[in-house]
Amino acid sequence: MSMTSGTTTRAQAQRPADSHDLIRVQGARANNLKDITVELPKRRLTAFTGVSGSGKSSLVFGTIAAESQRLINETYSAFVQGFMPTLARPEVDVLDGLTTAIIVDQERMGANPRSTVGTVTDAYAMLRIVFSRLGRPHIGSPQAFSFNVASASGAGAVTLERHGQTVRERRTFSVTGGMCPRCEGMGSVTDLDLTQLYDDSKSLNDGALTIPGYSMDGWFGRIFSGAGFFDPDKPISSFTKRELHDLLYKEPTKIKVDNINLTYEGLIPKIQKSMLSKDREAMQPHIRAFVDRAVTFTTCPECGGTRLNEAARSSKIAGISIADASAMQISDLAGWVRGLDEPTVAPLLEALQQTLESFVEIGLGYLSLDRPTGTLSGGEAQRTKMIRHLSSPLTDITYVFDEPTVGLHPHDIDRMNTLLLKLRDKGNTVLVVEHKPQTIAIADHVVDLGPGAGTAGGEVCFEGTFEGLRASDTLTGRHLDDRASLKNAVRPATGTLEIRGASEHNLRSVDVDIPLGMLVVVTGVAGSGKSSLIHGSVSGLGGVVTVDQSAIRGSRRSNPATYSGLLDPIRKAFAKANGVKPALFSANSEGACPNCNGAGVIFTDLAMMAGVATTCEVCEGKRFEASVLEYRLGGRDISQVLAMPVSEAREFFGAGEAHTPAARVVLDRLADVGLGYLSLGQPLTTLSGGERQRLKLAIHMGEKGEVYVLDEPTNGLHLADVEQLLGLLDRLVDSGKSVIVVEHHQSVMAHADWIIDLGPGAGHDGGRVVFAGTPADLVAARSTLTGQYLASYVGA
Repeated sequence: MSMTSGTTTRAQAQRPADSHDLIRVQGARANNLKDITVELPKRRLTAFTGVSGSGKSSLVFGTIAAESQRLINETYSAFVQGFMPTLARPEVDVLDGLTTAIIVDQERMGANPRSTVGTVTDAYAMLRIVFSRLGRPHIGSPQAFSFNVASASGAGAVTLERHGQTVRERRTFSVTGGMCPRCEGMGSVTDLDLTQLYDDSKSLNDGALTIPGYSMDGWFGRIFSGAGFFDPDKPISSFTKRELHDLLYKEPTKIKVDNINLTYEGLIPKIQKSMLSKDREAMQPHIRAFVDRAVTFTTCPECGGTRLNEAARSSKIAGISIADASAMQISDLAGWVRGLDEPTVAPLLEALQQTLESFVEIGLGYLSLDRPTGTLSGGEAQRTKMIRHLSSPLTDITYVFDEPTVGLHPHDIDRMNTLLLKLRDKGNTVLVVEHKPQTIAIADHVVDLGPGAGTAGGEVCFEGTFEGLRASDTLTGRHLDDRASLKNAVRPATGTLEIRGASEHNLRSVDVDIPLGMLVVVTGVAGSGKSSLIHGSVSGLGGVVTVDQSAIRGSRRSNPATYSGLLDPIRKAFAKANGVKPALFSANSEGACPNCNGAGVIFTDLAMMAGVATTCEVCEGKRFEASVLEYRLGGRDISQVLAMPVSEAREFFGAGEAHTPAARVVLDRLADVGLGYLSLGQPLTTLSGGERQRLKLAIHMGEKGEVYVLDEPTNGLHLADVEQLLGLLDRLVDSGKSVIVVEHHQSVMAHADWIIDLGPGAGHDGGRVVFAGTPADLVAARSTLTGQYLASYVGA
């Protein structure tokens, strides 16, 4: 038999293993999914579409990816599982054909102030090894270049048992680290405004301390009163130098109060440990407000913000220190590494160069390795996580992406599409939750969920190809070819907001006039300086309301009613109608069911196994005590009101016995942003990314301001939802407000009265205003990347 005929015979005789080419989901019921069944082809790219809240994330993340992760976790020992997050089996009848899932979501990276782009991608670890081998003068091992390792040395006697005898020997040790001793590797030093810590005209017992959580009523009061270092009844202004020093700076000291051993520590070291060691974004709002008020962060004068000590900065390769290399734009650093010709570390240089070029390939070449991860946007964080997977030799993996095009200019989306196809072509299954037609178009298979959002969604409306979706009569299919047209006439400006000499991050001393009384869109490729310009020069001014991309935080006890402040007028209306206290109508206060403490479910912790949540038998999941449910407003009890969707609640509180103007105002704003289908009491943890974004937008709309700054409000929005958003922006402008939108969505650009385009590139290739004028002029000129893509979009 010839080799050719043998190969043909083997190809024809398909093995049983070759038949497992589908991921089968039957009877999925997570969140709002209505017992749906889908079959997804493996080693293909599948896009999941549908309006925000239709069930896309519930199917992809809450069912497929969640079960894959749970099954993998079960392969570890019980001991290891005890340290891992416990995952419950999703509500689904059958899940077949799963492979290992890698989730690349939009969650912000850890809010650790020591975390940088270099540390999370291991690029800085490789760079440290390069400098420890090639740097001159040679200063030590790779940890000598680590800003997280402090230099230390010591000596002492140790006692050993040797040959049945006790022997004492003198030992010395030394650790060479790269941490700057002044800022302890943080890059910045803090200066505290003492007037914000206390009112010196009062004594401690009279409430002199103005630090959140520092009250004389609790443990702090016992410690301050029993320490004996000062008189708590004496005004702080009358303290001696010694007493003031002990109050503010005293090192941790053991004391005994009422026969209890306690530790006394001065206010400033205590604040530095409990508050200033955390990332600002991870703080609770009242703590963050205090830190903003009392603390000034300045670049460390000793290390110049590099976080490294003098020895680490002195070792150089070709005149470049590791601090210089970390501060370089990654695209430049990749070129520098490419130019290093050192056979002794050739494999390491090749791996480092591959990682750096992955950054450039993915459109993040404008970042630097020393950029703190807490400052990355959701889209940048997601793409940074992708770096690890681009060069991975693994195949037959399921990659799950949550809107990978978030924060990308149309020009950058083409590059992202290439990367998604490259992952697929390596033999992987790629699942993408997406709204942009540009990315949906490259999918091999499309699953459209709907027809609506929330309880009106959760069904499969279409399965097939992109062309089939376009021809279908689904909401997504009807809107795929939507094109916002340019305005015939733009609004006249009512004034000007002048920005002069803006130079934050990569901005090059930008001068620009932002017209007021108009819808202004600030655009440009990712990394061109849009956010630096607007957040650095406009946000924070008086009368400016900013809606940024920061995630809204909330536990399973939080819901749209509590988060938006809607519950307060509702509770007061119930209390007034029934002549009782408002606290009774809060499931987090006096009205809570005593059995489940207002959670509605009983949680049973099963150690390393997934905990079990069962509906509370006493309140039947209503969360309130039975006596509270006897009080009514407009014929409804509080649990029935919280079960209402926003649209129904608007009518309920708009007229009749339940007429409550304060509640109606909040409900109108929620409806305005397209959340009319959302239940008032739905836990925040079950909301999709787009729903959370719009909930935050609705809350900020209630703030008093003349200028509204919105940072990519179309994130997570379906094409049909974008129309509603444009209507909302128009109503804001027509009411006399000025609206500035940082945005990439072409329909928002086309709808604008004025466009400011930054570029021409990203990082040091950007930072300049390349166009300012009407959308029609931008399309006519076609002088920038944005102009070319917008012209193509509107068909000009």
